[in-house]
Amino acid sequence: MTTTTGGPARAGTDVRNINVSQCVAESLRLEMERDDRVVVFGEDVGLQGGVFGSTRGLQKAFGKDRVRDTPISEMAFTGAAVGLAMEGYRPVVEIMFVDFIGVCLEQVYNAAAKIRYMTGGRVGMPMVIKTAGGCIGSAAQHSQCLWGTFAHLPGLQVVAPSSPYDSKGLMAAAVRSDDPVVFIEHKGLLLQKAGSFTHGAQVPKESYTVPLGRASVVRPGSDLTLVTLSATVGESLHAAEELAGEGVDVEVIDLRSVVPLDLDTVCASVARTGRLLVVDEDYLGFGLSGEVITGVVERLGTRALSQVARHGTPDVPVPAALSLEQAVVPRRASIARAVRDMGRAS
Repeated sequence: MTTTTGGPARAGTDVRNINVSQCVAESLRLEMERDDRVVVFGEDVGLQGGVFGSTRGLQKAFGKDRVRDTPISEMAFTGAAVGLAMEGYRPVVEIMFVDFIGVCLEQVYNAAAKIRYMTGGRVGMPMVIKTAGGCIGSAAQHSQCLWGTFAHLPGLQVVAPSSPYDSKGLMAAAVRSDDPVVFIEHKGLLLQKAGSFTHGAQVPKESYTVPLGRASVVRPGSDLTLVTLSATVGESLHAAEELAGEGVDVEVIDLRSVVPLDLDTVCASVARTGRLLVVDEDYLGFGLSGEVITGVVERLGTRALSQVARHGTPDVPVPAALSLEQAVVPRRASIARAVRDMGRAS
Protein backbone atom coordinates (compact mmCIF):
# COMPACT_ATOMS: atom_id res chain seq x y z
CA MET A 1 0.00 0.00 0.00
CA THR A 2 1.14 3.56 -0.68
CA THR A 3 0.30 6.87 0.89
CA THR A 4 0.45 10.12 -1.03
CA THR A 5 -0.75 13.67 -0.65
CA GLY A 6 -2.11 13.82 -4.17
CA GLY A 7 -1.07 15.25 -7.50
CA PRO A 8 0.49 13.50 -10.47
CA ALA A 9 1.28 9.82 -10.24
CA ARG A 10 4.85 8.68 -9.84
CA ALA A 11 6.88 7.89 -12.94
CA GLY A 12 6.30 4.34 -14.11
CA THR A 13 2.98 3.98 -12.26
CA ASP A 14 0.15 2.46 -14.30
CA VAL A 15 -2.37 5.32 -14.48
CA ARG A 16 -5.66 5.99 -16.25
CA ASN A 17 -8.06 8.85 -16.83
CA ILE A 18 -11.23 7.62 -15.11
CA ASN A 19 -14.12 9.54 -13.59
CA VAL A 20 -15.00 10.09 -9.94
CA SER A 21 -17.64 7.38 -9.67
CA GLN A 22 -15.23 4.82 -11.14
CA CYS A 23 -12.55 5.93 -8.67
CA VAL A 24 -14.84 5.53 -5.67
CA ALA A 25 -16.01 2.10 -6.84
CA GLU A 26 -12.40 1.03 -7.43
CA SER A 27 -11.33 2.28 -4.01
CA LEU A 28 -14.15 0.40 -2.30
CA ARG A 29 -13.32 -2.77 -4.24
CA LEU A 30 -9.66 -2.59 -3.20
CA GLU A 31 -10.58 -1.96 0.44
CA MET A 32 -13.04 -4.87 0.42
CA GLU A 33 -10.32 -7.12 -1.00
CA ARG A 34 -7.90 -5.88 1.64
CA ASP A 35 -10.23 -6.21 4.64
CA ASP A 36 -13.20 -8.58 4.84
CA ARG A 37 -14.73 -6.45 7.60
CA VAL A 38 -15.67 -3.80 5.00
CA VAL A 39 -19.34 -4.01 4.02
CA VAL A 40 -21.42 -1.70 1.82
CA PHE A 41 -25.15 -1.12 1.95
CA GLY A 42 -27.82 1.41 1.06
CA GLU A 43 -30.55 2.06 -1.48
CA ASP A 44 -29.71 0.64 -4.94
CA VAL A 45 -26.01 0.09 -4.14
CA GLY A 46 -26.08 -3.57 -5.16
CA LEU A 47 -27.95 -4.52 -8.30
CA GLN A 48 -27.94 -0.99 -9.75
CA GLY A 49 -24.46 -0.08 -8.50
CA GLY A 50 -25.60 3.18 -6.93
CA VAL A 51 -27.51 6.06 -8.46
CA PHE A 52 -24.23 7.51 -9.80
CA GLY A 53 -22.47 4.17 -10.37
CA SER A 54 -20.00 4.54 -7.52
CA THR A 55 -20.70 1.03 -6.16
CA ARG A 56 -20.96 -0.61 -9.58
CA GLY A 57 -19.70 -4.18 -9.73
CA LEU A 58 -19.24 -4.59 -5.99
CA GLN A 59 -22.19 -6.92 -5.37
CA LYS A 60 -21.15 -9.16 -8.25
CA ALA A 61 -17.61 -9.31 -6.88
CA PHE A 62 -18.39 -9.77 -3.17
CA GLY A 63 -21.93 -11.10 -2.99
CA LYS A 64 -25.14 -9.95 -1.35
CA ASP A 65 -23.86 -10.56 2.18
CA ARG A 66 -21.25 -7.79 1.86
CA VAL A 67 -23.06 -5.47 -0.58
CA ARG A 68 -26.72 -5.17 0.36
CA ASP A 69 -29.62 -3.26 -1.15
CA THR A 70 -31.82 -1.82 1.59
CA PRO A 71 -35.39 -0.60 1.94
CA ILE A 72 -36.01 3.15 1.77
CA SER A 73 -35.32 3.73 5.46
CA GLU A 74 -32.22 5.81 6.10
CA MET A 75 -32.82 5.76 9.84
CA ALA A 76 -32.83 1.95 9.90
CA PHE A 77 -29.80 1.21 7.75
CA THR A 78 -27.69 4.02 9.23
CA GLY A 79 -28.48 2.66 12.67
CA ALA A 80 -27.50 -0.81 11.47
CA ALA A 81 -24.17 0.62 10.30
CA VAL A 82 -23.58 2.11 13.76
CA GLY A 83 -24.19 -1.29 15.34
CA LEU A 84 -21.90 -3.06 12.89
CA ALA A 85 -19.13 -0.53 13.53
CA MET A 86 -19.46 -1.10 17.27
CA GLU A 87 -18.92 -4.82 16.63
CA GLY A 88 -15.74 -4.29 14.63
CA TYR A 89 -16.99 -4.14 11.07
CA ARG A 90 -16.15 -1.24 8.76
CA PRO A 91 -19.49 -0.34 7.17
CA VAL A 92 -19.84 2.04 4.24
CA VAL A 93 -23.43 3.21 4.14
CA GLU A 94 -24.73 5.21 1.18
CA ILE A 95 -27.31 7.96 1.66
CA MET A 96 -28.37 8.68 -1.90
CA PHE A 97 -28.41 12.48 -1.45
CA VAL A 98 -26.99 14.50 1.42
CA ASP A 99 -30.34 16.29 1.69
CA PHE A 100 -31.88 13.02 2.95
CA ILE A 101 -29.57 12.67 5.96
CA GLY A 102 -32.04 14.71 8.00
CA VAL A 103 -34.27 11.66 8.38
CA CYS A 104 -31.46 9.72 10.10
CA LEU A 105 -29.69 12.57 11.89
CA GLU A 106 -30.33 10.98 15.28
CA GLN A 107 -28.12 8.04 14.30
CA VAL A 108 -25.44 10.36 12.91
CA TYR A 109 -25.03 13.01 15.60
CA ASN A 110 -26.28 11.21 18.71
CA ALA A 111 -24.81 7.77 18.00
CA ALA A 112 -22.03 7.65 15.40
CA ALA A 113 -20.46 10.94 16.47
CA LYS A 114 -20.52 10.26 20.22
CA ILE A 115 -20.10 6.56 20.97
CA ARG A 116 -16.31 6.51 20.93
CA TYR A 117 -16.20 9.51 23.30
CA MET A 118 -18.91 8.11 25.59
CA THR A 119 -17.05 4.80 25.95
CA GLY A 120 -13.69 6.41 26.67
CA GLY A 121 -12.32 5.12 23.38
CA ARG A 122 -13.10 1.48 24.16
CA VAL A 123 -15.64 1.22 21.34
CA GLY A 124 -14.56 2.47 17.92
CA MET A 125 -16.78 3.82 15.19
CA PRO A 126 -15.05 2.94 11.87
CA MET A 127 -17.93 3.95 9.64
CA VAL A 128 -18.27 5.88 6.37
CA ILE A 129 -21.45 7.74 5.47
CA LYS A 130 -21.14 8.14 1.72
CA THR A 131 -23.44 10.66 0.10
CA ALA A 132 -23.80 13.11 -2.79
CA GLY A 133 -24.51 16.83 -2.70
CA GLY A 134 -24.03 20.02 -4.66
CA CYS A 135 -25.87 22.07 -7.22
CA ILE A 136 -26.67 20.69 -10.69
CA GLY A 137 -30.10 22.23 -11.30
CA SER A 138 -32.11 20.01 -8.95
CA ALA A 139 -33.92 22.64 -6.83
CA ALA A 140 -33.96 23.32 -3.11
CA GLN A 141 -34.38 19.78 -1.74
CA HIS A 142 -31.65 18.12 -3.84
CA SER A 143 -28.95 20.79 -4.15
CA GLN A 144 -27.33 21.28 -0.76
CA CYS A 145 -23.74 20.63 0.30
CA LEU A 146 -24.17 20.67 4.09
CA TRP A 147 -20.53 19.93 4.97
CA GLY A 148 -20.64 22.91 7.31
CA THR A 149 -23.59 21.33 9.12
CA PHE A 150 -21.73 18.08 9.78
CA ALA A 151 -18.50 19.88 10.64
CA HIS A 152 -20.37 21.52 13.53
CA LEU A 153 -20.96 18.11 15.16
CA PRO A 154 -17.95 17.00 17.28
CA GLY A 155 -16.85 13.45 16.55
CA LEU A 156 -17.41 13.46 12.79
CA GLN A 157 -14.77 13.79 10.10
CA VAL A 158 -16.02 15.47 6.91
CA VAL A 159 -14.50 15.00 3.46
CA ALA A 160 -15.37 16.62 0.10
CA PRO A 161 -12.99 15.62 -2.73
CA SER A 162 -12.52 17.65 -5.90
CA SER A 163 -10.86 15.23 -8.32
CA PRO A 164 -10.76 11.57 -9.35
CA TYR A 165 -7.33 11.10 -7.76
CA ASP A 166 -8.41 12.48 -4.40
CA SER A 167 -11.75 10.65 -4.49
CA LYS A 168 -10.01 7.29 -4.64
CA GLY A 169 -7.37 8.11 -2.04
CA LEU A 170 -9.68 9.86 0.40
CA MET A 171 -12.22 7.02 0.27
CA ALA A 172 -9.48 4.53 1.15
CA ALA A 173 -8.40 6.72 4.07
CA ALA A 174 -12.01 7.10 5.21
CA VAL A 175 -12.63 3.34 5.21
CA ARG A 176 -9.46 2.77 7.25
CA SER A 177 -10.26 5.50 9.79
CA ASP A 178 -11.39 4.43 13.25
CA ASP A 179 -13.70 7.45 13.49
CA PRO A 180 -16.87 8.12 11.48
CA VAL A 181 -16.41 9.96 8.19
CA VAL A 182 -19.06 11.81 6.20
CA PHE A 183 -17.84 11.49 2.61
CA ILE A 184 -19.61 14.04 0.39
CA GLU A 185 -19.28 13.52 -3.35
CA HIS A 186 -20.34 16.44 -5.56
CA LYS A 187 -22.99 15.41 -8.07
CA GLY A 188 -21.46 17.66 -10.72
CA LEU A 189 -18.10 15.89 -10.34
CA LEU A 190 -19.75 12.46 -10.38
CA LEU A 191 -21.31 13.34 -13.74
CA GLN A 192 -18.15 14.89 -15.20
CA LYS A 193 -16.42 12.97 -17.97
CA ALA A 194 -13.07 11.29 -17.40
CA GLY A 195 -10.14 13.37 -18.61
CA SER A 196 -12.01 16.68 -18.33
CA PHE A 197 -10.78 17.59 -14.84
CA THR A 198 -8.50 20.56 -14.22
CA HIS A 199 -6.38 18.57 -11.74
CA GLY A 200 -6.01 15.07 -10.33
CA ALA A 201 -7.23 13.41 -13.53
CA GLN A 202 -4.64 10.62 -13.68
CA VAL A 203 -5.36 7.81 -11.25
CA PRO A 204 -3.04 4.86 -10.44
CA LYS A 205 -4.48 1.35 -10.52
CA GLU A 206 -2.79 0.48 -7.25
CA SER A 207 -4.21 1.21 -3.81
CA TYR A 208 -3.17 4.45 -2.10
CA THR A 209 -4.50 6.83 0.53
CA VAL A 210 -4.81 10.60 0.66
CA PRO A 211 -4.56 11.58 4.35
CA LEU A 212 -7.64 13.12 5.92
CA GLY A 213 -7.03 16.68 7.04
CA ARG A 214 -4.26 17.53 4.60
CA ALA A 215 -4.97 20.32 2.11
CA SER A 216 -3.34 20.58 -1.31
CA VAL A 217 -1.94 23.64 -3.09
CA VAL A 218 -3.33 22.93 -6.56
CA ARG A 219 -2.08 26.19 -8.06
CA PRO A 220 0.82 28.19 -6.58
CA GLY A 221 0.56 31.98 -6.61
CA SER A 222 1.89 35.09 -4.93
CA ASP A 223 -0.83 37.76 -4.93
CA LEU A 224 -3.80 36.16 -3.15
CA THR A 225 -4.72 32.93 -1.35
CA LEU A 226 -7.98 31.36 -2.54
CA VAL A 227 -9.24 28.56 -0.29
CA THR A 228 -11.97 26.23 -1.49
CA LEU A 229 -13.00 22.57 -1.88
CA SER A 230 -15.09 20.13 -3.92
CA ALA A 231 -16.48 21.37 -7.27
CA THR A 232 -15.43 24.98 -6.74
CA VAL A 233 -11.76 23.93 -6.90
CA GLY A 234 -12.06 23.42 -10.64
CA GLU A 235 -14.12 26.59 -10.98
CA SER A 236 -11.49 28.51 -9.01
CA LEU A 237 -8.68 27.16 -11.18
CA HIS A 238 -10.47 28.37 -14.30
CA ALA A 239 -10.98 31.77 -12.66
CA ALA A 240 -7.31 31.90 -11.63
CA GLU A 241 -6.16 31.28 -15.20
CA GLU A 242 -8.41 34.09 -16.41
CA LEU A 243 -7.06 36.42 -13.74
CA ALA A 244 -3.47 35.49 -14.61
CA GLY A 245 -4.08 37.17 -17.95
CA GLU A 246 -4.87 40.33 -16.00
CA GLY A 247 -1.65 40.13 -13.99
CA VAL A 248 -3.17 38.64 -10.80
CA ASP A 249 -1.37 35.54 -9.51
CA VAL A 250 -3.82 33.50 -7.40
CA GLU A 251 -2.77 30.59 -5.20
CA VAL A 252 -5.56 28.00 -5.02
CA ILE A 253 -5.77 25.66 -2.03
CA ASP A 254 -8.04 22.62 -2.03
CA LEU A 255 -8.98 21.85 1.57
CA ARG A 256 -10.12 18.30 0.69
CA SER A 257 -11.33 17.84 4.28
CA VAL A 258 -13.53 20.15 6.32
CA VAL A 259 -12.75 18.14 9.47
CA PRO A 260 -9.87 17.88 10.19
CA LEU A 261 -9.27 21.39 8.85
CA ASP A 262 -5.73 22.01 7.62
CA LEU A 263 -5.14 25.58 8.77
CA ASP A 264 -1.37 25.07 8.67
CA THR A 265 -1.34 25.01 4.87
CA VAL A 266 -3.75 27.93 4.64
CA CYS A 267 -1.82 30.09 7.10
CA ALA A 268 1.51 29.38 5.40
CA SER A 269 0.05 30.68 2.15
CA VAL A 270 -1.66 33.71 3.67
CA ALA A 271 1.56 34.66 5.48
CA ARG A 272 3.13 35.04 2.02
CA THR A 273 0.28 36.63 0.06
CA GLY A 274 -1.38 38.76 2.76
CA ARG A 275 -4.79 38.38 1.08
CA LEU A 276 -7.42 35.69 1.62
CA LEU A 277 -10.57 34.74 -0.27
CA VAL A 278 -12.61 31.71 0.82
CA VAL A 279 -14.94 30.24 -1.82
CA ASP A 280 -17.59 27.81 -0.58
CA GLU A 281 -20.63 26.31 -2.35
CA ASP A 282 -22.19 25.63 1.06
CA TYR A 283 -24.25 28.32 2.78
CA LEU A 284 -22.24 31.30 4.02
CA GLY A 285 -23.96 31.78 7.36
CA PHE A 286 -22.30 30.02 10.33
CA GLY A 287 -20.23 27.97 7.89
CA LEU A 288 -16.83 26.90 6.65
CA SER A 289 -15.81 30.25 5.20
CA GLY A 290 -16.19 32.03 8.53
CA GLU A 291 -14.34 29.22 10.31
CA VAL A 292 -11.36 29.44 7.95
CA ILE A 293 -11.14 33.22 8.21
CA THR A 294 -11.42 33.17 12.00
CA GLY A 295 -8.78 30.46 12.28
CA VAL A 296 -6.35 32.43 10.12
CA VAL A 297 -6.90 35.65 12.08
CA GLU A 298 -6.49 33.86 15.41
CA ARG A 299 -3.19 32.36 14.28
CA LEU A 300 -1.66 35.19 12.26
CA GLY A 301 -3.36 38.28 13.65
CA THR A 302 -4.98 41.03 11.63
CA ARG A 303 -1.69 42.64 10.62
CA ALA A 304 -0.83 39.66 8.42
CA LEU A 305 -3.98 40.24 6.37
CA SER A 306 -4.28 43.27 4.14
CA GLN A 307 -7.57 41.93 2.74
CA VAL A 308 -10.01 39.14 3.52
CA ALA A 309 -13.30 38.18 1.84
CA ARG A 310 -15.59 35.23 1.27
CA HIS A 311 -17.79 34.16 -1.61
CA GLY A 312 -20.42 31.47 -1.21
CA THR A 313 -24.04 30.51 -1.51
CA PRO A 314 -26.27 33.04 0.28
CA ASP A 315 -28.58 31.82 3.03
CA VAL A 316 -31.55 31.06 0.78
CA PRO A 317 -32.89 27.77 -0.58
CA VAL A 318 -31.28 26.95 -3.92
CA PRO A 319 -33.68 28.07 -6.69
CA ALA A 320 -35.27 25.53 -9.04
CA ALA A 321 -34.52 27.49 -12.21
CA LEU A 322 -31.01 26.75 -13.43
CA SER A 323 -30.48 30.39 -14.37
CA LEU A 324 -31.31 31.46 -10.81
CA GLU A 325 -29.13 28.72 -9.33
CA GLN A 326 -26.20 30.01 -11.35
CA ALA A 327 -26.88 33.48 -9.99
CA VAL A 328 -26.41 32.40 -6.36
CA VAL A 329 -23.85 29.55 -6.48
CA PRO A 330 -20.11 30.35 -6.82
CA ARG A 331 -18.85 29.61 -10.31
CA ARG A 332 -15.80 30.73 -12.28
CA ALA A 333 -17.22 34.08 -13.43
CA SER A 334 -18.42 35.09 -9.96
CA ILE A 335 -15.18 33.86 -8.37
CA ALA A 336 -13.11 35.98 -10.75
CA ARG A 337 -15.39 38.91 -10.00
CA ALA A 338 -14.89 38.44 -6.24
CA VAL A 339 -11.11 38.61 -6.71
CA ARG A 340 -11.43 41.73 -8.87
CA ASP A 341 -13.64 43.35 -6.23
CA MET A 342 -10.88 42.78 -3.67
CA GLY A 343 -8.44 44.50 -6.00
CA ARG A 344 -10.71 47.50 -6.39
CA ALA A 345 -11.13 47.73 -2.62
CA SER A 346 -7.39 47.70 -1.92
